[in-house]
Amino acid sequence: MQITVSGKQVDLSDALRIRVSTQMDTIASKYFDHALEASVTFSRARSFFTCDINVHAGRGLQLRGEGEAADANTAFDDAAEHIAKRLRRYRRRVNDHHRDLAQRDRPEAARQYILQEAPNGADHGATDGRTLDEAYATVVAETQTEIASLSVGEAVMRMDLADQMVMMFRNSASGVLNVVYRRDDGHIGWIDPGS
Repeated sequence: MQITVSGKQVDLSDALRIRVSTQMDTIASKYFDHALEASVTFSRARSFFTCDINVHAGRGLQLRGEGEAADANTAFDDAAEHIAKRLRRYRRRVNDHHRDLAQRDRPEAARQYILQEAPNGADHGATDGRTLDEAYATVVAETQTEIASLSVGEAVMRMDLADQMVMMFRNSASGVLNVVYRRDDGHIGWIDPGS
């Protein structure tokens, strides 16, 4: 597994880099047959360190963990435990996911856009007869994404592992586009237009 350890406006010691690489290799070998890459980023906010771990564990499977503490080592431990806890919860399904990849159809290609918020004082709901492109004219980011064919349980697992708020997928049972999302009350919502 390729591991990238970096710091945003923070100098990292060689000992910390070695410790992070060793522990990430241990996590990967414990939970995966093989993971592709991991990115560990440290930064400093006010009086504490933050650590953000992103792991690309296979096609369509992303994991994300965050941690913060008074020192960088403890922040990394928190983020690594965050990932390990999720992997323990979904261990069987993650392994089944890897075995089933060969039998699945390729995911559909899509684009994901992040639009700039309307200027201060503008009403987000009213577009004054303008199209969405005119109301939110600035595209801040554009990335390639995939819409996978999954069961609802698999979609919830992927959303939870990647620490996302929402996920669109093609329901493998009905073939219809569905959405799962994290509600404000902590539960998971599911939008199925085919019902």
